Amino acid sequence: MIEKSFLPIDVHLFGDKTGNLYKSLMVAGKRANQITLDIKEELAGKLAEFAPAYDNLEEVMENKEQIEISRFYERKPKSTQTSLEEFMSDQVYSRDPHEDDM
Repeated sequence: MIEKSFLPIDVHLFGDKTGNLYKSLMVAGKRANQITLDIKEELAGKLAEFAPAYDNLEEVMENKEQIEISRFYERKPKSTQTSLEEFMSDQVYSRDPHEDDM
């Protein structure tokens, strides 16, 4: 479960997960991008239900359900926070393709 507050992460423990701080940051960053894309696709699918069949800006009305959906996604934890918490709790699998060749 993702916590509401974000606590500082010990840089040494973070870097020890992969043996290199830069690699750990890359893994967490790529996971954050994956989470962001998933959330964008999910939100776009839900908001597509409210898309008007016409393209007239004067007739676009506010929809309370659409606003509530948008607010729900705004309140969700940021993808970087989620990815760092997943990474620190060993929920993210990563491998270096360059190390497999050696």
